[in-house]
Amino acid sequence: MSRGGTFSDEVDATVDDILQRIRVEGDAALLDLTERFDGVRPDPVKVPTDALDGAPHALDDDLRDAIKDAAANIRRFHQKQVRESWFTEDGDGVVLGQRVVPMERAGLYVPGGTAFYPSSLLMNAIPAQVAGVEEIHLVSPPQEDGRPHPLVLATAAVLGLEHIYAVGGAQAVGALAYGTDTVPAVDTIVGPGNAYVAAAKKKVFGRVGIDSVAGPSEIGVLADATANPEYVAADLLSQAEHDERASAILITPHRPLAESVQAHVEQMVPELPRADVIEQALTDYGACIVPDTMNAAVDLMNELAVEHLEIHTRDPWQTMTRVRHAGAIFLGEHSSEPVGDYFAGPNHVLPTGGTARHASALGVDDFVRTQSVLSYTEDRLRKTGSKITTLAEAEGLHAHAEAIRARLDHKTKRHAGSKKS
Repeated sequence: MSRGGTFSDEVDATVDDILQRIRVEGDAALLDLTERFDGVRPDPVKVPTDALDGAPHALDDDLRDAIKDAAANIRRFHQKQVRESWFTEDGDGVVLGQRVVPMERAGLYVPGGTAFYPSSLLMNAIPAQVAGVEEIHLVSPPQEDGRPHPLVLATAAVLGLEHIYAVGGAQAVGALAYGTDTVPAVDTIVGPGNAYVAAAKKKVFGRVGIDSVAGPSEIGVLADATANPEYVAADLLSQAEHDERASAILITPHRPLAESVQAHVEQMVPELPRADVIEQALTDYGACIVPDTMNAAVDLMNELAVEHLEIHTRDPWQTMTRVRHAGAIFLGEHSSEPVGDYFAGPNHVLPTGGTARHASALGVDDFVRTQSVLSYTEDRLRKTGSKITTLAEAEGLHAHAEAIRARLDHKTKRHAGSKKS
């Protein structure tokens, strides 16, 4: 719970300078900063459409098939989230309603190099497509050839994305937020990145929407005596390998399970390629906590409000009814967290650092706006106008009241004139 979401003074100062340069200098700064940080001056910045034609061939057959199947699952899940506009007649000819309108442009940040995850591109792009976003603009750092990582291009091509730019870092976030001659300004920016990218997203929020300021990954496991200790240990390690600041916590009232999980962890870690990262994460942010009761275990997990919550109990559905705060919930021993990360369909862009108390997974709603609609009539205004003016004058907003009174007076005069004639 001690992990903070703040950035160092050095990161903040660097990002402030980068964003200011992008605001003032546009493309010139974008090219200079890309050359400075990535060692490449992309030409052109926007990837030509024909460069995407053969991009899927960069994927071997098994990976391409897996990406297509995962994309289908993710699309099917998010189509269930689509909301329709609605209108209702309220009497007197009054119509009230709400329009659901997709954003015009969305910006997707996709890391490159060793940090590129095709699954993250799927999770960020597909909800935008399902929402009906007209233009999706993808930015990703250039490789030595001046273009984004081949897997970025291949996955983007599978999804049918066309607007792709070979820029990354805080400068790419700035370009999406403020616009340049090459990169258009967007309405919202989503996608993972390093501390500089996260800080830039936080600083441009307000001018554009953002998904979140994501922190290190985290997993919590609620378990009782029925849990398989090997499965629990493996799932804890699946998140600990993400980052040295990742958190992996088991909470169980069954001490023998905690001890067995600990033993499995100690046995598994040395065999894993990212053992150093895992050991550091577990040292700083890993724990097996043994409260007296399952109720106490659930209370503790609610306090943590973890990103990923696995429930390994005799009746996981019943246990879930007592959970208030979690980004995503995985029920039963076969619902391993990586199933959600890659394939099942629910989004893996989730609230971290305790923000699951107020935030939700990325979804279709992040790419739409709702607009209230009202159509009043003369009859309804005559009936309710005095109440509206009373409320307005109680707030000291007399021009508000006069806007209503002018109509009421006009209707009264017109009505009197009609009677006279």
